[in-house]
Amino acid sequence: MAVRIRMQRRGSKKRPFYAVVAADSKMPRDGRFLEKLGVFNPLKETDRVSLNMDRITHWLGVGALPSETVGKLIKQVQATA
Repeated sequence: MAVRIRMQRRGSKKRPFYAVVAADSKMPRDGRFLEKLGVFNPLKETDRVSLNMDRITHWLGVGALPSETVGKLIKQVQATA
């Protein structure tokens, strides 16, 4: 099972927010996931990203690959910490 750390779209039409999840790469974008790792709200001015870095580090340690966008979010959170 190949695990990806990716974003899952939530929210209503024209008011998106995203959950950052660990999911099997064969599952659909908004389908079943293994664990919720954080949220990203592009509409907020401050506190747009909230990630559980302990769990993300765990998943990266066992071989999960982040998507391109999630990789950028992780670097952004690490730079501010």
